Amino acid sequence: MKTYLLFFLTLFVASNLFAGSIAGKVIDKATGEPLAGANVYLKGTTMGAASDQDGMYYFKAPDGVYTLVCNFVGYADQEVEIVVKGDVRHDFALTEFLFTKTIEVLADRAKERETPVAFTNIEKEAMELRLGSRDIPMVLNTTPSVYATQQGGGAGDARINVRGFNQRNVAIMINGVPVNDMENGWVYWSNWDGVGDATASIQVQRGLSAINLATPSIGGTMNVITDPTKTKPGLKFKQEYGTGMFLKTTVVANTGLIANKFAFNAALVRKTGDGLIDKTWTDAWAYYLGASWDINKNNRIEIYALGAPQRHGQNLYKQNIAVYDSAYAAGLSDYDPAAFSKFKERGREYNQNWAPVNPAYKGKQAWNESTHDRYSANFINERENFFHKPIVNLNWYSNLTDRMTLYNVFYYSGGHGGGTGTYGKVYRRDANGVLGGENYKFYYGPSPWIYDWDQTIEMNRGPAGTYYVDKKALTKENGQSLGILRNSRNNQWTIGAISKINYKVSDNIKSTIGIDWRKAEIDHYREVRDLLGGEYYIDNSDEFNPNKKVGLGDKIAYYFTNDVDWLGGFVQAEYSKDRTTAYGMFGYSGIKYSYLNHFKKGPDGGKLKAETDVLPGYQIKGGVSYRSTDQTQVYANAGYVSKVPIFDDVIDDYNGIKNEDYKNSTFTSVEFGMNYTSANRQFVLKTNVYYTKWNNRTFRESSFPFEGEEYLVYLSGVNQEHYGIEFEGAYQPSRLWRLDFAGSIGHWMYTKDVQGEARYIETGLRIPYSIYIRDLMVGDAPQTQLALAGSFFPIRGLNTQIVYRYYARYWSDFNPFDRIDLADRAQPWRVPDYGVMDLHVMYDLPFHFQGVKFRVFAHVYNVFDQIYIQDATDNSQYNAYTSNGKTHSADDAEVFMGLPRFFNIGITVRY
Repeated sequence: MKTYLLFFLTLFVASNLFAGSIAGKVIDKATGEPLAGANVYLKGTTMGAASDQDGMYYFKAPDGVYTLVCNFVGYADQEVEIVVKGDVRHDFALTEFLFTKTIEVLADRAKERETPVAFTNIEKEAMELRLGSRDIPMVLNTTPSVYATQQGGGAGDARINVRGFNQRNVAIMINGVPVNDMENGWVYWSNWDGVGDATASIQVQRGLSAINLATPSIGGTMNVITDPTKTKPGLKFKQEYGTGMFLKTTVVANTGLIANKFAFNAALVRKTGDGLIDKTWTDAWAYYLGASWDINKNNRIEIYALGAPQRHGQNLYKQNIAVYDSAYAAGLSDYDPAAFSKFKERGREYNQNWAPVNPAYKGKQAWNESTHDRYSANFINERENFFHKPIVNLNWYSNLTDRMTLYNVFYYSGGHGGGTGTYGKVYRRDANGVLGGENYKFYYGPSPWIYDWDQTIEMNRGPAGTYYVDKKALTKENGQSLGILRNSRNNQWTIGAISKINYKVSDNIKSTIGIDWRKAEIDHYREVRDLLGGEYYIDNSDEFNPNKKVGLGDKIAYYFTNDVDWLGGFVQAEYSKDRTTAYGMFGYSGIKYSYLNHFKKGPDGGKLKAETDVLPGYQIKGGVSYRSTDQTQVYANAGYVSKVPIFDDVIDDYNGIKNEDYKNSTFTSVEFGMNYTSANRQFVLKTNVYYTKWNNRTFRESSFPFEGEEYLVYLSGVNQEHYGIEFEGAYQPSRLWRLDFAGSIGHWMYTKDVQGEARYIETGLRIPYSIYIRDLMVGDAPQTQLALAGSFFPIRGLNTQIVYRYYARYWSDFNPFDRIDLADRAQPWRVPDYGVMDLHVMYDLPFHFQGVKFRVFAHVYNVFDQIYIQDATDNSQYNAYTSNGKTHSADDAEVFMGLPRFFNIGITVRY
């Protein structure tokens, strides 16, 4: 301890020796008028200041060589190399340019010291330092109240939770365009695999946020801004290598501005690897294209296109803790040792979603409307994801008058692909290798079970007769497959338009009015992927064609088309004068859902149809910010949202049954915050408190029509409240080191029990149904979080960062429909608190060749190979130890363990 104290004392003393100052004035180059509120800072540090009413800025800095940056909204940024040795003065004359940050304006980016919301910016340099080719959400884990995991470890399978709300209730936007699924609000990060390489910055606005689209953002908003086209010309090549034979190549090219009118940039990414978890391989591409045309001084057009065609093996099944690590399980006080007789240890890298196969099997697999060889001759993934979801934006910005600006975005997104699984009856073996057949021993043997592809292939190739598979006696014909692999397809297209008019009413008042139109059509169906040795499969799901024999690529199980039509509008006003900024907005949206089932008959004998009227929703919110001093800002915001239910909460798309009793859920949110920056910019602190109440949430429970008796339950009226405190900041007294910190303490809880009814499809019987969840904690994310990042700059060009994250008060996720016993009031299982450390190193080599610059980097995640649980489900339906009953204890949970230590290294070459 004495050594550490002496070390930091030495750094502190050194940081305050040989300190000079930097001062100057910021003006408009055309008019010579001073610009108040311009941000002047030393690149890569927290040192800097905002210009005052006279355009003057001043701050202290240790002696050294720096890049001094000045930026101001609506003006082109300026950078200059300076040498600080004593006092230095540098003035800036900025050039106003209407389209400098058009994307940022369109995406409703919050502004420092102005916008009255809690937000965090992650700039490109920070992303390059920490992300290391993981899924984009993982870079946000040093942000208050944000929890992201890679779940089972498959590439693109990450998820994010903000203030206790999952990503279905977090608005995700790319270049101002919402990308949440229009049916259910979910986000599939594999669709954006590789986009991190083309991202200029990410801004997370927590809470209702300041975006003015009619899209309600309850947990928050994540704005991803891609690289601008109007950068300097250049080329970048990046090569990465990592654990699990990870290999990634990235090429980026920028033309810069051509003839003062045109600019282009492009990126191409190729990524392969075996995966960190067994057979979570990846085979992916990603691309990004950007183009801009300054038609004249008042009009500009931009085009952005990006996508990530990919395939990857998945690990979707959580396991009992003992399957991953029996010693860790034994160390938990609430884990019953008797459970070790049921669950056999398989190691932290275990993945149940694959099994070996005899390479002599040469059966083809079907996906994306053609047949292919499977990924590997030696194994078959039960769960594989294949998808390509390109998005194309056409943006037109027009300066109509000195006071009026028009922003238009037209976009298209088309998803093509799906995921895989089994269909019919496939052989499995228990953890001792016993086959689940006629003797049923499999069902009483230890877990985890594993698929037996070879036995299934032998059955499907076998003669006609009776076969026993998983408690079922099945009769087959010659050539008939009794168990197969299927694809669950989700082919879709979305078109939309966003139009905003900004009008400057006066020097102090600005107004915005806009519309948001979207239309999506989604085809859902299953198809035969692999016949596993047979020649055909007999499917009875299509009422128009019963007992049909199907082959590779043919549709089975279900086939329906969902349409979503959305029209929204908003009005917003903003007031800014002296030290005060305030805004208010009102948004309205109307959503219509339509459904067409191609396999089921309607009352008229034709295809089953269902549709809703236009379902209305609205939101109203506002806030005020007051800069009490040059260093301090206080703010408050509040809002109310009436949110339309997702598609499945209104129409059951397996049966076409409408929920006539649907209700909008409502959100009430209040937030107060304070931001402080020291006069010398060496210390920055942001802190806020929030309260959000969610009323009339709908829970839905159903069975698939091919898995037994069908039932459907809608329960509305679920209430929950989320409140807490958040803080983040940085301290950098020296160019040698910097400390960033962030933390949050929340309290998220259900506030009432809920009563409803279950509806059985075939009989029409309705019975009362209640769940008892009052006072249970909301699970799925830690309610206490802390992140510390220490950065060290011992020599010019070298940045070494150590990041430590700590999580506590983490209640596991749970199925509310399991809480049907009035006497069961126990909290869901609480995940053990844990901390994990990562190391990042980035070094710009101190030489270049003919303008070519080199950077090397390395990332080590989970440096100490900490064993911890990152995702958990209480009282697992599949992996609980039930001999002692379900007791909300460790032996009844199913989990994903945190990923073991892994690394990523590489080199970047820039020209």
